Amino acid sequence: MNEFDLIRQYFTRPTPRADLGIGDDAALLSISAGNQLAVSTDMLVAGRHFFPDADPERLGHKCLAVNLSDLAAMGAKPSWFTLSIALPEVNEEWLAAFSRGIFALANEHQVELVGGDTTRGPLTIAIQIAGEVPRGQAMLRSGAKTDDDIWVSGPLGGAAAAVMHRSGRVTLPQDVFKQCDLRLDLPQPRVAFGQAIAHLAHAALDISDGLAGDLRHICNRSHCGAVVFVDQVPPAEQLIHLPAELALEAKLAGGDDYELCFTAPVSARNKLQKIAAEQGMAISRIGQIVATTQPSIQFLDTQNQALALTLGGFDHFRT
Repeated sequence: MNEFDLIRQYFTRPTPRADLGIGDDAALLSISAGNQLAVSTDMLVAGRHFFPDADPERLGHKCLAVNLSDLAAMGAKPSWFTLSIALPEVNEEWLAAFSRGIFALANEHQVELVGGDTTRGPLTIAIQIAGEVPRGQAMLRSGAKTDDDIWVSGPLGGAAAAVMHRSGRVTLPQDVFKQCDLRLDLPQPRVAFGQAIAHLAHAALDISDGLAGDLRHICNRSHCGAVVFVDQVPPAEQLIHLPAELALEAKLAGGDDYELCFTAPVSARNKLQKIAAEQGMAISRIGQIVATTQPSIQFLDTQNQALALTLGGFDHFRT
């Protein structure tokens, strides 16, 4: 099987919403009047972003999910993506499973594969995703305002617990590990929720590298501070099987959750809760945006006392 046979067999699907899809030097796309094009890209490298023995069908899901999550954080509707993949060899069984995973999620969110590239090399997957958002309505990291509530969707730390188990830092009961592994391998991008709250939220991002590190991006871009009530940050239920210190690390600094962290005015509380309930989700109000001279995050305990935490997010060049 040569490169073009591989593309034709495993990655070519109809693209009715694109003017031109796979098969030429570039795709041709048209966006609706009054909208902006939102574009994001993520690269996943074996041994860095996923374990080398990762199930290929789950890996197909995850590599698209992390990109969908970026558009969810902007309140954008995803439409198209490209896939570039380096493979150490042509393994048809692996490719069949990988493409099943990626297209199952693509079909769920009605997003089309319109191009990409293949080559031989260490297993590396790069996806670029594009979608539409009404002009001027994208949720930005720079939009947080003083006295905004800080919210997160879903519980945090389950994926981090799976990584801790896989790397030998803890040993979880097998059934608990399998639950955490699902969180790690099959994140659920909050696409519909992101679009639904875009008119209410002031700032947003997705939690990919840990709450502590990612919320700091909002603080930096919005020139503000954040106060986070640690006990209000919802932990994944499996964290009860971790030592207290590691459980705290998992929910505050663990990556791969791909939940949304967003800020919104106090007046939006009831509407946000209603939207979440309509979508069968739980959202948690975890803190407040405050005015500061330097961007910072302060973590408080149940007595409103500051905790001396030095947790940060994942950094590819420091970790």
